[in-house]
Amino acid sequence: MQTTETLSQGLKREYQVVLAAAELAQKLDAQLAGMKDKVRINGFRPGKVPMGHLKRLYGKSIMGDVVQEAITEAQKQIVGDNKLRLAGQPKLDFPEDREEMEKVLEASGDLKFSLSFEILPSFELGSFDDIELERLVAEVPEEEVQQSLDQLAERNRTYEPREEGAAAQSGDKLTIGFVGRLGEETFEGGTAENAELVLGSGSFIPGFEAQLEGAKAGEERKVVVTFPADYQAPDLAGKEATFDVTVKAVAAPAAIAIDEAFAKNFGFDSVEKLREAVLARVKADYDRATREKLKRALLDALDKKYTFELPQDMVEQEFGGIWQQVTAEMQQNGKTFADEETTEEEQRSEYRRIAERRVRLGLVVAEIGEKAGVKIGDDEVSRAIVERARQFPGQEKLFWDYYQKNPQALAEIRAPLFEEKVVDHIIGLAKVTDKTVSKEELFKPADEDDKA
Repeated sequence: MQTTETLSQGLKREYQVVLAAAELAQKLDAQLAGMKDKVRINGFRPGKVPMGHLKRLYGKSIMGDVVQEAITEAQKQIVGDNKLRLAGQPKLDFPEDREEMEKVLEASGDLKFSLSFEILPSFELGSFDDIELERLVAEVPEEEVQQSLDQLAERNRTYEPREEGAAAQSGDKLTIGFVGRLGEETFEGGTAENAELVLGSGSFIPGFEAQLEGAKAGEERKVVVTFPADYQAPDLAGKEATFDVTVKAVAAPAAIAIDEAFAKNFGFDSVEKLREAVLARVKADYDRATREKLKRALLDALDKKYTFELPQDMVEQEFGGIWQQVTAEMQQNGKTFADEETTEEEQRSEYRRIAERRVRLGLVVAEIGEKAGVKIGDDEVSRAIVERARQFPGQEKLFWDYYQKNPQALAEIRAPLFEEKVVDHIIGLAKVTDKTVSKEELFKPADEDDKA
């Protein structure tokens, strides 16, 4: 087999491969000899089938296997001899001349093909002690812990039936049945028999709850509302609907006492223990925000620190995934680029920049992790799968089996675990100083660039 480099430009490589007809014939004969004692052909005793007859019957189909093996062998040889790291699957090109390919299948002509691909870029990592990061931290205010306790109590509030003929007030829980219509037609999701609604909770369409204040059990009311323009169901967004509502029961909120009995309902010995658990949960949210801000700052620093040529196939693949998601969301929401005061060309340019950033950072993180010897154990992957499976009660085994039988899905579990370990490794080497900030600053939404 002869391999010749025909292109070396940036990260692009191309090789011409030639396998002589004599070598093809030799490989074909070896394959046929291996099957001679196994095939059963009428008119011939086992092992006595002439090679010429076998070649006429099976030559072309077996030659297909020979060609595939030659491609695999050529790729391994090229990668190994040149110590290349491929950025993706090679592209294979055969001659378009059918007669030439027929000769190859008959082992009477040389096999010629080209392999083209991109390689991963080489870059020096250097040290990380020049990276300076601020870790934003905030104390959990006592009033937030109390607010969380109050919300917990509110979510578990009980209601007591109002006396017969009492009018519903804000805060009351109504049991209602309703039928919604657009014009004269009912619509999917617009009908219910025994829906529960707390007046003033804002859980129904804007304007719906206010029209039921003052209603009594057994009363029927006609409620007219307009769905928000950004309503999740596009066929209802911005449209006026009429609901025929029957109020079946009116209940008033019972008093709430955050006391020992309340704490015991949640498995705690005392209110103080419950308060500690709530504080820990809120603190975990703060710690998560701190981590996200620090990680984002680190990735920004890495993005500025490293500049190198990117494999365009990887960029195109990343951009394709992003763009598909963007256009799907716009279509689902009934939006256009003009609605967002931009153009498709501008957005394509912006999201391509995002794709390039992701690819660059992915390569940097992978290189750092490899050099640092970062490994993800099977036990860590298993714990992550179990954690995800808990989000699907009753389907844990199905969830587990899916990941065990799907290597790609398993890789999607492993990748973020690897990334987090690499981030911890770099943070341990960088200069990190804590900065105490307010809750508002810690949880301040990212601007548009940060969202990208």
